[in-house]
Parts: sequence; structure tokens; C-alpha cells
Amino acid sequence: MDLDLHQLFVFTKVVEHKSFSKAAEDIFLSQSTVSSHIHGLEKSLNLQLFDRIGREIILTPHGERLYQWALKLLLLKDQAIMDLKQGLTKLRGMIRIAASSVPGEFMLPKMVKEFRELYPDIIFHIDQASSKNVAEKVLNGSVDLGILGEKYANEKLCYIPIFKEKLVLVTSKQVDISGPVQIQDILHLPFVMRSSDSGTNAILERFLKKKHITKDQLNIIAYIEDGQSLMQFVVQDVAISILSEIAAREYQRLNMLEMHEICDFDDERFFYLVYNVQKTQSIFSKLFIDYAPELIKK
Repeated sequence: MDLDLHQLFVFTKVVEHKSFSKAAEDIFLSQSTVSSHIHGLEKSLNLQLFDRIGREIILTPHGERLYQWALKLLLLKDQAIMDLKQGLTKLRGMIRIAASSVPGEFMLPKMVKEFRELYPDIIFHIDQASSKNVAEKVLNGSVDLGILGEKYANEKLCYIPIFKEKLVLVTSKQVDISGPVQIQDILHLPFVMRSSDSGTNAILERFLKKKHITKDQLNIIAYIEDGQSLMQFVVQDVAISILSEIAAREYQRLNMLEMHEICDFDDERFFYLVYNVQKTQSIFSKLFIDYAPELIKK
């Protein structure tokens, strides 16, 4: 019985992508080469690692156990190489991050900049998704870690708070509103909302429930996934919105919209870095996790 580290690497990519073709695309190999590596690994171990059900591939119990060992072995290899080459060559690697819209647009660029000052040869692969989808990507292993504005309870997920903020009302320059506003006084105005899977929307729904207001009482004209598109609806005086202060402040600084506090809406929220405790992180991802709270403060 023999374990080939390259075959194990290919195996982990197939597991994480749940697809031979997507794994092949990720690591720049042909699908037939990926299939050959997996077949060779199964043959050398005399074990079946995947069940092929139609077009789907599902890990067998042996495959699940091997995946955990493969992650540990590949991490050990990375650590050994880094230790041997420390000070002789540059530390290279890739970190895969999924981020919800606000941290993806307004926090992650700064964090990447600060991290690359320490490790200039690290490459980032960044997916932008709703907070719920970020959590799902971290759970299924398609990314190393995530940054999001809402917690989704799961024993496999570990959350590290890295930034605190609140939500505010934003309007165009044409809307005549001054001072902190009562939520009841703006229910008639056209609203544009984030998608239901966003952390912003989850916080807003909790506030409305506390005020005994249903979403049906809001004059909602559109739900928008993309944060920049939503901002344009506000800037163009199509609708008002309630969203992240960190995002709104950038547009206010450019004199493109007005920002207002909402009475009694003082619930602060955290943005979190989240990772899967059952996924053995690469040395690069582990470094980013350890530094994350400091990266956003600099």
C-alpha cells in the first residue's frame, strides 16, 4: 500500500468540487488525467473511494476517512517545505475566500493588502456570495474560509468576530428627511432591499419584528443581490434602503447620497471570519485566520 501525495492532492480537489471536471479545471489538468489519478489511488489502496450514482459522485466511508488524512498529510508537506526553505525562497500559495457583499467590497481589499505586505507571493481566489451561501461554501469545503455578516449555527463552523458596525437609512439627495427617523414614518416610501439570504436583511427583519412591523407593510419595489446595483437605485432616487453603515459611508463621502440614523435601531452587528473546524487548513489559510482581526484594524 502506497500513498502518492500528488494523487492525494487531486483526490482532495475532486472531493471539494464534487466533480472530476471542476477539479480538473481548478488544477489545470485534463479530466482524463484526474480520473487516472483517482483510479490509481483506488488501485494502490485496494479501496473504492467514490460511489458513482448517475452523474453524481459520493464519497464512500473509506473516502471520507482518507480525505481527512489527505488534508493532514498535505498540510504537513507544506509545513515541511516552508521550514526547509524559510529565508531561502519566497513563501507561495493560494487562499480561497468567500465573502458577502459588504466585507467583499469594503473590508477584504484592505485585509488582502495588509496580508500581502507580510506574504507578497500569496494569491487569493475570492468568491462573492450572500452570507448564507458563504457559510455553505465553507461547510462544503469549496473555500478555505469566509467573511460574512450573519452567523448560521453549525457545529462544524467556527466564527471569529473581526469588525463591528450598525445599519443606517440611506436616501438620495432629493429626499427631504432630516435627523433620526422613526421607522413608522418611512413605511410609505419605496424601498429596495437586499436578498433574503443576506446578513443585512436578517438584521432588518429582526428589527421590524421587534417593532411589530411585517415586511408586507414596507413599500418594497425590488430585491437586489448586488450591493452596488442597490446603491444606484438609491442614488438615482428610485427608492430608499437600509443597509451597512460601512458601505453607505463611502457613498456619503462622495456626496452621492444622504445617510440617516433610525430611532431605536441601535443593534450593532459583527462581521465574522468563519472556517470549518473539520477542514485541515493549509499553512497559508491558517496564517490568514490568525492575523485576520489585526488586518482589519491596521
